[in-house]
Amino acid sequence: MKFTGCKGLRGEITVPGDKSISHRSVMFGSIAKGTTEIHNYLQGADCLSTIACFRSMGIEIENRGGLVIVHGKGMRGLQKPDAVLDCGNSGTTTRLISGILSAQDFEVTLTGDASIRKRPMKRIIEPLSLMGADIRSIPENGCAPLRIRGRKLRGISYASQVASAQVKSSILLAGLYADGETRVTEPYLSRNHSEIMLRCFGADVRTEFARSGEPGSHGTASAASGSGPSGSAPVSSRATAVIQPAAELYGSRVDVPGDISSAAFFLCAALMLPGSELLIRNAGINPTRAGILKAARSMGGDITLYNEKKDSGEPTADILVKSSALHGTVIEGADIPTLIDELPVIAAMACFAEGETVIRDAAELKVKESNRIAVMAENLTAMGADVTETEDGLIIRGGRPLHGTVIDSHADHRIAMTFAVTALSAEGETEILGAECVNISYPEFYQDLEKLKIF
Repeated sequence: MKFTGCKGLRGEITVPGDKSISHRSVMFGSIAKGTTEIHNYLQGADCLSTIACFRSMGIEIENRGGLVIVHGKGMRGLQKPDAVLDCGNSGTTTRLISGILSAQDFEVTLTGDASIRKRPMKRIIEPLSLMGADIRSIPENGCAPLRIRGRKLRGISYASQVASAQVKSSILLAGLYADGETRVTEPYLSRNHSEIMLRCFGADVRTEFARSGEPGSHGTASAASGSGPSGSAPVSSRATAVIQPAAELYGSRVDVPGDISSAAFFLCAALMLPGSELLIRNAGINPTRAGILKAARSMGGDITLYNEKKDSGEPTADILVKSSALHGTVIEGADIPTLIDELPVIAAMACFAEGETVIRDAAELKVKESNRIAVMAENLTAMGADVTETEDGLIIRGGRPLHGTVIDSHADHRIAMTFAVTALSAEGETEILGAECVNISYPEFYQDLEKLKIF
């Protein structure tokens, strides 16, 4: 697709449902007893892969667009699929479903597209194996396809080297079936959607916090509450998620908020483009996900929250964004897990900020759908930006005018959307190769963007 500049963005928008929460709602509903109603389910390709996998295991799932109804069969109700389970492009599907399948009484093989077959799965293979799972990488390279033979599991205490919600959630889901308590400790608190939703489905799960550097985890807080704003947990703390084995989960209603990761592209575009004023309705602002708000404000962004509330345990708000004079900042440490998917568009926004922006501690970007550090450096440089690639991030020196060019998305939806909004502030025409990959998370992205443009 080809894009040219515009004068700004104006109006209001409601972005599609949160991808992380949509995935989990179908998974948890499938292994719960009774019916689960999911409102505002994301109809992106990744989340449809999750539905397809559980349908293949005998779960009746009605997809009515905005409403998805899951007829759960309980903890032991899944059936052996007739064929290999195809997770498409979805790392969330692949890693989380592995935790569930490790405890079933059948053998299954998981695969995905070319991107999934390159992404690291050793990070779940290792802890699940410690729990007694029989899971291995068929090509023996730590990647999918994975062969899983269900076995009796035991609870463990596991220290994860990365703050990864996918790793944590995979272990917690296996822990539902384990003999005894399961504990997962992370260097920082990663996305806690699993803990919040599992509590809603009746699981006994809690989170314990210790300030980074302390010898142990002292004091507890529920997964849905804590000591920060909007009932947040202290995201800068070392965190331990603790789950007890469950006899049964129970169907629930899930109201999926708008995806803050999808909202981020419009938010950053509005800050970059003079004359913009944009209202983003009902976006999720879970503190373990809303680092984009903190980063944008640290760069001088004019952002105001209205109508803050909670739906299904998740905090939401309307976000008003106005174009702003931006300046550089440093993004690092405990903030990285809260905005890992937004770093590409933050890097693009930094090109329009005065001074230098440094992103560090973000090596996880290398193992996403693409190596997002290398891809961002390559493409921003091609547009005329002053960008230096580092081992674990980027250094962006703002203020240089950008010009259109040909952008290779590397079939990465975050990259395609980042450069679609960056092109709005660039001189000339920008062409994005593989632009259709936005269907993974936001099928209507280009149409929604077009409606907001001021020419």
